[in-house]
Amino acid sequence: MMHILVINPEYETLRPIHRWFNAEGYKVKLWSDDPKKIDLTELDAPTLIIGDWQHKGLSKCLPVWNSLKANPKVPPVFCLMLISQAGLEARSDAVTQGVDDWLLYPVDPVELKARVLASKHILKLKLELQMQTQLLETELSEAEAYVRSLLPTNLTEKVPINARFIPSRMLGGDCYDFYWLDPDYLVMYVLDVSGHGLGSALLSTSVLNMLRSQSLPDVNFYRPEKVLRALNDTFQMNDQNEKYFTIWYGVYNRANRQLMYASAGHPPAVLLSKQGEKRSLQCLKTAGLPIGMLPDIQYRWKRFHIPPDSRLYLFSDGVYEIKQKDNTMMSLDDFLKILSVHAPERTIDDILSKVEARTQSQTFSDDLSLLEVCLD
Repeated sequence: MMHILVINPEYETLRPIHRWFNAEGYKVKLWSDDPKKIDLTELDAPTLIIGDWQHKGLSKCLPVWNSLKANPKVPPVFCLMLISQAGLEARSDAVTQGVDDWLLYPVDPVELKARVLASKHILKLKLELQMQTQLLETELSEAEAYVRSLLPTNLTEKVPINARFIPSRMLGGDCYDFYWLDPDYLVMYVLDVSGHGLGSALLSTSVLNMLRSQSLPDVNFYRPEKVLRALNDTFQMNDQNEKYFTIWYGVYNRANRQLMYASAGHPPAVLLSKQGEKRSLQCLKTAGLPIGMLPDIQYRWKRFHIPPDSRLYLFSDGVYEIKQKDNTMMSLDDFLKILSVHAPERTIDDILSKVEARTQSQTFSDDLSLLEVCLD
């Protein structure tokens, strides 16, 4: 059902409009008050608003209405403005300010019928699009909740780990996990599937479930390079709707403080350790294409001795590939500078606060994962 709202027209303008609407069986509501008092959030159905462009104050309402039109909770609105022959030069201004269509007056009933039928069709399409958008957002919200339900809670004993996951509005393919292979060996990894949406999220959770259940056949999960090789054999992008993923995978032996790691196209893990009175920053990564890009890739591993009082940071590129307030893109080096001055007694949220302070938008364009491993 479509509502029709006619705003405060002159009597001579209103009479032919009202006569035609009555003849066609439409119900019309007249608004004789200040147009700025119309609250679109109170509409309960798609609405055609007909107004006179010469009416004082009407053009001042359009910016407010246009902002409300983007609200998914407001039913679709179509603005049809009446313009006199003498005021035709105002058409471009009207369209610029948010008018959807215009009609010359005196009103021709045939033209009015055509405009109303067109607006009715457009409102129907807008309503269907709005409903589909709401359905998609619901599905994305459910997918986000599912991803969150799979992510591990922070570790508090042996090797404390603090983790943060901030999904983008479109939901991406970030995922991470950490768990003990045995009382001394701790696995930790972050992966990032290409693209956005449900497909990326489902692939990332599939990988997480396979690694967590250790269901990759004939794989030594203590050996990072063998895990990456098995993942690459299992998840070729030709079989995954052309999606691939990057990953950093490490195994830490807390008994001898040895970290074995390998990466596949992923940002490096960053180790902050104390050397005398200063803290040093080291990037830990190995060469290797993202998982799924090409078959038969050989991945390499490295070993690193972790000094006491160290912090290891794992993250996805969503933590730094952001548009800053000066319209430049933040880089990995920019993020490393933030980490380099991060005091160990401060929390992981302090890092995120410094990143958020540089962003141009209140939301991130990509998923963001950040892990802090406390290697005291």
